[in-house]
Amino acid sequence: MIHGVLNVQKEKGYTSHDVVAKLRGIVGQRKIGHTGTLDPDAKGVLPICLGRATKLCDLLTDKDKTYEAVLLLGRTTDTQDTGGRVLEEQDVPDLAEDTVMDILQSFVGEYAQIPPMYSAIKVNGRKLYELAREGKEIERKARIVQIYEIRVRKIELPRIWMEVRCSKGTYIRTLCHDIGKKLGCGGCMEELVRTRTGRFCLEDALTLEEIRKKKEDGSLMDAIVPVDEMFADHPRVCVSGRGGILAKNGNPLSPDMIRRYDGESEECRKSIRVYDEAGQFIAVYQWQEQKESYHVVKMFYEKV
Repeated sequence: MIHGVLNVQKEKGYTSHDVVAKLRGIVGQRKIGHTGTLDPDAKGVLPICLGRATKLCDLLTDKDKTYEAVLLLGRTTDTQDTGGRVLEEQDVPDLAEDTVMDILQSFVGEYAQIPPMYSAIKVNGRKLYELAREGKEIERKARIVQIYEIRVRKIELPRIWMEVRCSKGTYIRTLCHDIGKKLGCGGCMEELVRTRTGRFCLEDALTLEEIRKKKEDGSLMDAIVPVDEMFADHPRVCVSGRGGILAKNGNPLSPDMIRRYDGESEECRKSIRVYDEAGQFIAVYQWQEQKESYHVVKMFYEKV
């Protein structure tokens, strides 16, 4: 079984679940998971976790994201993108570039965003898009998201090309809708490409066909990021004897059980990558000051 993360370039027309299903056939294993949905009409970076790396899915979903989007002004739809049913069309006024820029920048920072009805968020056990397809609309609570940066690439009304760097949970469709509303003419998202999520960028992403070819020629492992490399900023330490037994069972570790791989004993008051003497990655641990010991954050060791 393959264990690691694969940077997939999701193509237009596929859901994130479609990508997982196709990869299961290409790679030949069932244990595969994605790290956050992309709309079928969107494309771009979709990290896929294989084997033990599926334990990373929730951690990778939390990463900040960067998107390139095209906002189409003058049209409002039920899905907040051009694929939805048109609710209203308005003339787009001759907006001054400074006015457009000021409105866009007003969204930078903390932003209370109401999730769209066409989303996978669950309310009372049902996904919002299921209710929307039944013609139902329910009240949704605004969620605080963070827009770190909006860079305008081009303005040719009624379209605005922009790059958005944002926190997890941000709906770019809704951002486009809200910008259009604030400009007074309505708007929806016409195109979306995710160019980065965490450490993964579009330039290094592989299409499903490219992955298939790598699998056939035996070079697929060159594209897999090993599980422990996802924590490359954490010091690499070794445990042995009793410490190794405790670590493999997810028990707390005292500083005297740990040694650095450079041979020096050091108490790292932060998160660490823990390996056994054979070099097998066991888990990520974090120092807890009050307990004066390391405690497991995420376990990756599996008993054979």
